[in-house]
Amino acid sequence: MTPGWVAGVDGCRSGWVAAFVGPDPEDVRVRAVKRFTDIFAAPERPGLVAVDIPIGLPAQIGPQGRGPERAVRPLLGDRQSSVFSVPSRAAIYAPDYREACRVALETSNPPKKVSKQLFMIAPKIREVDEALRNAPALTDRVFEVHPEVAFWRLNGGRALAEPKKVKGRPFAPGLALRRSLLADHGFSKAVRQDIVPPGAAIDDLLDALACAAIARRILARVAVPFPTPPLRDEFGLPVAIWA
Repeated sequence: MTPGWVAGVDGCRSGWVAAFVGPDPEDVRVRAVKRFTDIFAAPERPGLVAVDIPIGLPAQIGPQGRGPERAVRPLLGDRQSSVFSVPSRAAIYAPDYREACRVALETSNPPKKVSKQLFMIAPKIREVDEALRNAPALTDRVFEVHPEVAFWRLNGGRALAEPKKVKGRPFAPGLALRRSLLADHGFSKAVRQDIVPPGAAIDDLLDALACAAIARRILARVAVPFPTPPLRDEFGLPVAIWA
């Protein structure tokens, strides 16, 4: 573990894209890794990792869903659809979509199925969940974040007016807005170079940098969890989105 180094992490086609940031925010190293645990073995040895993935999976989902989603959606305006509803842990571990929906219906009140978008990232949710449960010491170093909540924070607590994608395609005005916000918060060199590693896309890179910006806030002890204080799941994992 290297003092001062943090990582912002987003899922990508080849696994995970990680933006490693040193004490100087212009010292950014971006690479794609296959496994989440590879991030901790990277040369930078980040002491703190902020990842765009749900952490802390309740056994039952109540009427208003998991706490973090309920807390951050009102902040995001037109961007709130980017915050997926997370089902129970049992539904996340279901072997296929049909079974996931069946289990989700049984473990939610009122009964609710799993969205296909959320089910597509279930393998990555399981990967992080297993990593934290198998190595409890990582719990104090890994924090759940969300890119749109991160950009809301970087934008002075205002929801972004432009989406990053339209009909599944990169949206230039939205990407430009996000680049501008990242540059304003110390990442001008990284966004100017736009070094997208193989297996990732430009929006993955910008999201990883936004996660890294929140990682730096967490390290500086100025980030805020949603909800406050964080909840805990049955295994003691924290349930909160940080920004």
